[in-house]
Amino acid sequence: MKIGTLYGISVGTGDLELITVKGLRILQQVKIVAFPSGINNQQGIAEKIIQHWLHSEQTQLGLEFPYIQDEKLLQKAWNIASEKVWNYLKIGQDVAFACEGDISFYSTFNYLAQTINEHYPEVKIEMIPGVCSPLAAASALGIPLTIRQQKLVVLPALYTIDDLKTILEWAEVVVLMKVSSVYQQVWSILESLNLLESSFIVERATFPNQVIYHNLKNYSQLNLSYFSVLIIKVR
Repeated sequence: MKIGTLYGISVGTGDLELITVKGLRILQQVKIVAFPSGINNQQGIAEKIIQHWLHSEQTQLGLEFPYIQDEKLLQKAWNIASEKVWNYLKIGQDVAFACEGDISFYSTFNYLAQTINEHYPEVKIEMIPGVCSPLAAASALGIPLTIRQQKLVVLPALYTIDDLKTILEWAEVVVLMKVSSVYQQVWSILESLNLLESSFIVERATFPNQVIYHNLKNYSQLNLSYFSVLIIKVR
């Protein structure tokens, strides 16, 4: 029997229309649609985004991807998720995995795809690109992310705070992903380098409850959500 294809579908950052025509076509034509499960029995973000586009005949498959650092527990979760998806793939069913933002950009899908590829290399995996949060944030601000020869650096803030000063010495535009947990440290660094006035935060980009902060000089204390992007225009 033919093995099904695993599709990674980028569904954008919040606005349900930020999905490509190709992504929407595949999302609606497959019978099995998977996505990361939400926390505490709540709908996950990708799940919320795609509900408008799904039809009643499709099977919705929530997969658990815990927010932890323990590699053994993470690997166990990825293995369980891959087995659930494989149960459909092995009988010839295509599966579309919907992921917030872009499928290749700090995406949960990559862990699933890697695990599937390790255990079942015969599975065809296709990734459909889309809108990632730095691009959505720049659009929300109404500014170009980069122009001409500007050097851009994108960093996961939590893991790179110690390197930030060094990077700000040579980069011209810096994007910090998920900055909420280290915001106070970042703010202090930006203050010391006189970069607060050319720094911006977009919280929940393209969602109905999106919030934008211009000129961080007046925002030394912010209670930011997990989905907050900080853009620094260094020069």
